[in-house]
Amino acid sequence: MKNELFRRKNLEDLLVKKGTIRLEQSLGAFDLILLGVGAIVGTGIFILPGTVAAVHAGPAIVFSFIIAAIVCALAAMCYSEFSSSVPVTGSAYTYAYIVFGELVAWLVGWALLLEYGLAVAAVATGWSAYLSALLEGFNIIIPKAISGSFNPADGTYVNVPAIAIIFATAFLLTLGIKESTKFNTIMVFIKVGVILLFIGIGIFYVKPDNWQPFMPFGINGVISGAALVFFAYLGFDAVSSAAEEVKNPKRNMPIGIIGSLLICTLLYVSVSLVLTGMVPYTNLNVSDPVSFVLQIVNQDWAAGVISLGAVVGMMTVILVMSYGGTRLLYAFGRDGLLPKSMSELSKKYKTPVKNTWVFAILVAICAGFIPLSSLAELVNIGTLIAFTIVSIGVVYLRKNKSIPANGFKVPLFPLLPICSFFLCLFLITQLSPFTWLACGIWFVFGLLLYVAYGKNHSVMNKE
Repeated sequence: MKNELFRRKNLEDLLVKKGTIRLEQSLGAFDLILLGVGAIVGTGIFILPGTVAAVHAGPAIVFSFIIAAIVCALAAMCYSEFSSSVPVTGSAYTYAYIVFGELVAWLVGWALLLEYGLAVAAVATGWSAYLSALLEGFNIIIPKAISGSFNPADGTYVNVPAIAIIFATAFLLTLGIKESTKFNTIMVFIKVGVILLFIGIGIFYVKPDNWQPFMPFGINGVISGAALVFFAYLGFDAVSSAAEEVKNPKRNMPIGIIGSLLICTLLYVSVSLVLTGMVPYTNLNVSDPVSFVLQIVNQDWAAGVISLGAVVGMMTVILVMSYGGTRLLYAFGRDGLLPKSMSELSKKYKTPVKNTWVFAILVAICAGFIPLSSLAELVNIGTLIAFTIVSIGVVYLRKNKSIPANGFKVPLFPLLPICSFFLCLFLITQLSPFTWLACGIWFVFGLLLYVAYGKNHSVMNKE
């Protein structure tokens, strides 16, 4: 029984055949960087810098972003070594399958499914709110009854715009990853252009006096701020889901993962410096701080453009996180842990159309009817669990002498992977008891599903 639960995939077989069905290799390093920026830069840059600065860190929020980026960079290097050595779809799930065995892999994949699903639902809900605000500027009003989650007391019943954007994204994903990345590329350039516009305008209104005191809440405020803004970096791990669809993964995967993280860190720090320099940090506790400070300096036209940028920015997050979720279901289906229909590819588009729509429908139900504010931390715990497994997994991966030695290697081994492991564990301890309880319930459900279906239908049984 123990051997069944912890049976591991044969790395050599994976590298030779990558399963019985193959995804088309069509992505380069630049595509991956844009996928990463598309996944990371969204709600984080348009909301978090203001609220965290006002309540936790003050202008020293720039240090919070840098600390969070360092933690993510350590995990990113571990992901890069795995994805360049094992270029197979499934991200941390597949890596855990090779190193720790089937049960641990299933639980890691189950945690990632929680991350991707709730992230898409939460961002779609935020996208709906920004869209409503943007349309109001053109005197177009979406009826309240269909613009919010189910809450009759407040007069809202279903969030139709959130459901619509999820279905539109699913349709785009069914057309193929190359088509999806073309759309993502356009949206990312618009989004980054809008952010650079804000920095270019705002820098002329910066008053250095607003940066005093720079660290009003002390070092504890900076660290608690880092625990919060860490979540602005979620998404770079979704890039590793594309490993099987990448040309020359040994070179391109590390460039895509680490490059997108570096670009996003520079954008976050720059926006935070300009924001806290334009107005006192105490005034920034609003839901749209970037537009808010532009209105204060009478740049209303730019504030409108920023709102458009926020809508575009969230669309790319929905696209890339949905992509990660569908590729995870594809890996589950290919391994027999979920029905084989999850790994069926469309003959025309060479994409997993069935699982894309299954994922979209389930997530759309959450986005349309369930208020997700209290569940937001669940997105983070799913990610951090995956980070810890990948970080410690690199130590075991190095012991496998059959792996090609010309892939990316984490420097200062094994110090950096171990540091990454403990830092991620520390951030998990900072999450609320409610998050631990809700996550526990999710894992119990996942274990029951594995015992009832996955263990008996796993392709490992045939081997």
